[in-house]
Amino acid sequence: MQPDLSVNIGSLNLDNPTILAAGILGLSASSLKRAVESGAAAVSTKSIGIEPRAGYINPTIAEVDCGLLNAMGLPNPGVDIYVKEIRLAKEWKIKTIASIFGASTMEFIRIAKMVEEAGADAIELNVSCPHVVAMGMQIGQDPKLVEEISHAVKSEVHIPVFTKLSPNVSDIVEIANAAAKGGSDAITAVNTVRAMAIDIETGYPVLANKIGGLSGPAIKPIAIRCVYEIARSVKIPVIGCGGIMTWEDAVEFVLAGATAVQLGTAVAYRGLNVFKEITSGIEKYLERKGFGSLKEIVGLSHRY
Repeated sequence: MQPDLSVNIGSLNLDNPTILAAGILGLSASSLKRAVESGAAAVSTKSIGIEPRAGYINPTIAEVDCGLLNAMGLPNPGVDIYVKEIRLAKEWKIKTIASIFGASTMEFIRIAKMVEEAGADAIELNVSCPHVVAMGMQIGQDPKLVEEISHAVKSEVHIPVFTKLSPNVSDIVEIANAAAKGGSDAITAVNTVRAMAIDIETGYPVLANKIGGLSGPAIKPIAIRCVYEIARSVKIPVIGCGGIMTWEDAVEFVLAGATAVQLGTAVAYRGLNVFKEITSGIEKYLERKGFGSLKEIVGLSHRY
């Protein structure tokens, strides 16, 4: 008998634990559909704001020795336009997590209500972007604001609300507890690590914004530590994110306490087949270890 790979995050039920991370192929319903057809159980949209944002000028992304460095500037067409993509994804029966950001609690509420009405299956509060002033990480560093926004959004919608946290804080457990206290159904940990690179020939920073966010294998140990600490402290599910490239990486996150995992940079490096490869690898691992379900190993490392 094959192991059960299904997971439950709030009222969001998934056939397997893999989710497309926000910001990767999430700009249109058709790209989200491609991820699902390639094995993702759910997909996260590009982070959506109130107004259209062009984002930063190029260069906005660069490959470094240990991963990808990006400072996109949260480009998006604005919620009024993007809801059309969510409606189409709903027609195609795609389990969609709408990633949203705002400069105030009221902006978060307005966007959340609009994406719910359009058919989103869950909402992910992006309070962790490391390179946009007055949004993202500046909000995510303040536990009172995180609790306030989580509570406000959760009070206004009926679908699960996840809060995506930044590793660029002094105490991520404090922030996670604030999100849980505010009513979040799950914690996504973590977003990118604040970083930069400089061209030694020109002397200029590689990114136009100078500072960006590092993703990929280099941040995995940081993300594992964050998931482990958060899972020990909160009673709600944790979604692991950060440097997951292989099924072994995914298993490590689950052992640390993650109920599900998000893939971003892995898609850029390895293509969309990475979802099926990771799911297959997890299944074979569970069979080899004699486990009947993925749930049996969630947080297993905490028992030792």
